[in-house]
Amino acid sequence: MQNEYDVIVIGGGPAGCTAAALTAEAGHRVLLLEREKMPRFHVGESLMPECYWPLQRLGLIDRMKQSSFVKKKSVQFVTASGKQSEPFYFLEHDPRESSTTWQVERADFDQLLFDRAAELGADCYDQTRVLDILFDGEGTAQGVKVRKASGETRDIAARVVMDGSGQQSLIANRLGLRQDIPELKKAAIWGYYKHASRDDGDNAGATIIMHTDKKESWFWFIPLSNEITSIGCVGDNDYMLKTGLDTEARYQVELERCPGLQTRLEHAQRIGKLHVAKEYSYWTKQHAGQGWVLIGDAFGFIDPIYSSGVYFALVMGEKAADAVNAGLAAGDVSAEKLGCWCDDFKGGAKWIRKLVDAFYTKDFSFGGFLRDNPQFRGNLTDLLIGRIFYDGAGDIFESMSPMVSNSQASSMG
Repeated sequence: MQNEYDVIVIGGGPAGCTAAALTAEAGHRVLLLEREKMPRFHVGESLMPECYWPLQRLGLIDRMKQSSFVKKKSVQFVTASGKQSEPFYFLEHDPRESSTTWQVERADFDQLLFDRAAELGADCYDQTRVLDILFDGEGTAQGVKVRKASGETRDIAARVVMDGSGQQSLIANRLGLRQDIPELKKAAIWGYYKHASRDDGDNAGATIIMHTDKKESWFWFIPLSNEITSIGCVGDNDYMLKTGLDTEARYQVELERCPGLQTRLEHAQRIGKLHVAKEYSYWTKQHAGQGWVLIGDAFGFIDPIYSSGVYFALVMGEKAADAVNAGLAAGDVSAEKLGCWCDDFKGGAKWIRKLVDAFYTKDFSFGGFLRDNPQFRGNLTDLLIGRIFYDGAGDIFESMSPMVSNSQASSMG
C-alpha cells in the first residue's frame, strides 16, 4: 500500500469496484479499500437486465455466463389473495441478449468485481477500515486514515476520494448530508430456504413479488443456485419491529399471511438465521464536493422492491469514474466536475421512486391499471428492466398519478 494515490475508493461493493476498475483502467493510481474480508455476505441478489451494459464495459459478461448464477428472464407479481399476474418477460419486450440477467450470490458477485478491479490495475485491500476522511481547512478531501488488518494505522493521500461505503456513507454522515425518506421508513426480515418450489421454464429464475393478505407487507422470492431461495419480508419499520413480536415471530406471522408462499414452502427448509435491515431508505442533499464524490448506497438507496440497488450502484460507479477520469485529466476535481453526472442519474432514478410509490399505494393495482391501459405494458416493462434514462421513460405516470399517492420523487431531480 503506497502513501499516495490519484484515487482512493472506499467500499468493495458493486459501485466501489466499478469505480476502481474504470479509473485504474484509465491509467490512474487507484486504491480500493474494503473493511471486511472478501468474499463477504450481502443482501441484494437480484439484478435488473440493464446491468448488462456496465458489466459488458467491465469485460465480465462471459464470466457471468460461465458462472453458476441463476438466469433471470422475468418478474412476476402475486396479489394478496394469491392470484398470480401474467409474468413480465424481458425477452418478449426486447429480444436482445441483454434481456437475460442473473440472480446472484452477492459474496461471489462482489468478489468477481473486486478481482476485476485488481486485474485492471487497482491496489485492492480487504480487512482495511477507513477511520476518517482527511479534509484540509477549506473542505477539500485530501485522503483517508485507515487501519489495516495488522492493526497499523496510517494516513494515505489522494487527489480524489470516491465514497462507496454503503449505508455507512462515511462522507455524508461526517458532513451531515443524509436525508431519510419518511414515506419509505421500512424494515426487511429475510432468510434462505432449501428446496422452495419454483416455476418451470423461463419463470424458473423469476423474481416474484408477493403481497400478504392485509397488504401490510410484501415478500420477495429470489431463486439462487444450489436450490437455495432468498425469501424476504418488507413492511413499515414500526409494524415489522415494534409491535411486541420478536423477529422470528413477526416473520412467521407474515409467512402465514402470504397465500402465494404456502405451496412454495411446503417441502422447503430454512437454512441459517434470519437477517434484519431497517430504515434503509435515504438520499443525500449533496453528492460531490472538492476532491470527493458519493456512489452506490453512500449516495442513497430507495427501496428493494424492484431490485434497482445493484443496477444503480453499477451505473453510479461507471458515471462517477468517467467524471473523475475527466477531472483528473483537466486538473479539476471540483464538486461541479466530479458530480456532473448526478442530475442525469437522479432524473432516471426518480421513475423508480415513483414506481415504488405506486406499489405502496394500497388501493392501486398494477393489474387493474394495465387492464384499463394496455398501451403502457411496454413502458412498465422498460422500468422493470431498468431502462430509465431516456425521454419518455416516465410517460406512464401521467395516467397513473390520479390513482397513486403523491410522490416526493421530485426532490431527487
